[in-house]
Amino acid sequence: MSDHYEVLGVERSASPEEIKKAYRKLARELHPDVNPSDEAAERFKLVTHAYDVLSDPEQRERYDMGGAGAFGGQGFGFGDIFDSFFGAAGGRSAGPRSRTERGQDALLRIEIDLDEVVFGTKHELEIDTAVLCKSCEGSCCAPGTSIVRCDICGGTGQIQRSVRSLLGNVMTSSPCGTCRGYGTIIPNPCPTCAGQGRVRAKRKVAVDVPAGVDTGMRLHLPGEGEAGPAGGPNGDLYLEVKVRHHEIFSRSGDDLLATLEVQMTDAILGAEVTLDSLDGPVAIEIKPGTQSADVVTVKDRGITRLRGGGRGDLRVGVHVQTPVRLNSSETELIRQFASKRPPAKPQFSKFQQGLFAKLRDRFLG
Repeated sequence: MSDHYEVLGVERSASPEEIKKAYRKLARELHPDVNPSDEAAERFKLVTHAYDVLSDPEQRERYDMGGAGAFGGQGFGFGDIFDSFFGAAGGRSAGPRSRTERGQDALLRIEIDLDEVVFGTKHELEIDTAVLCKSCEGSCCAPGTSIVRCDICGGTGQIQRSVRSLLGNVMTSSPCGTCRGYGTIIPNPCPTCAGQGRVRAKRKVAVDVPAGVDTGMRLHLPGEGEAGPAGGPNGDLYLEVKVRHHEIFSRSGDDLLATLEVQMTDAILGAEVTLDSLDGPVAIEIKPGTQSADVVTVKDRGITRLRGGGRGDLRVGVHVQTPVRLNSSETELIRQFASKRPPAKPQFSKFQQGLFAKLRDRFLG
């Protein structure tokens, strides 16, 4: 059998680029579409096999170690022999590869406002991704043409040869160099997608964001990822949620939290106020004698629960404002008020549920 280097017409020290260049030159001369003679077909098979071996660093190393005449001049070692019995690397079964593959999954980030979390929302995203080529509809071929069976491997995607070895004659199998293991070739690739069956384009995706989502959660949209090669199915799209900061309201689980500033007189006498919440007006009652760090709870005005029915609560922490600029008449009124109260000097609180403890636990229970 011929030496692979002699078949390609290169030195044994040839670089990968020199080997590729030599193969391309011979392939253009010997390809059946150019030279239909039987002799050219046989030479083309030899050239293709030689390139398959020498273009792979591991196969080339084994071939060089075996020498030109080792194992029938083909440079096959024991790894190749066992591959012929048990399949190629990784246990891949023989047969043509499929051009059709599933598209890649994609991960994007979506930002929403806190008020959109209360009841959920709908968003329309524009994403830059791979989409099905409209010119060939995923066939990879120019309009009016089609994929044809590879004449070299007969559509199997594999080249089989009988090789003499220490175990006798064994059949070896390697991917066809002409069709790259697909079993078919594309004589006229689609000019729009260059024979890939898909192109890069912007596409709009409608997203239903459920109520109750929070920062860090991921939404799964099956089939909204990249289109697969050669008309393959789309991958999936994953959206990582980020909830924007709100100036007034924050979140604790399914509850909404807020701080309400009230005048000292309202805290003493009590009051009722109606304020705008994330989903409309809400009435808040300040009971007489309300202290700073007291929490007013408004039932069912929080976040809609992600799983299960109902909503959390709106919990409002009270901050009593002490007036700092009083005129003389206001100061006199405060003195009169203080004079009628039992004397009580400021002192440390003996109770753990004092002011600072209440401030610490304001929204924790």
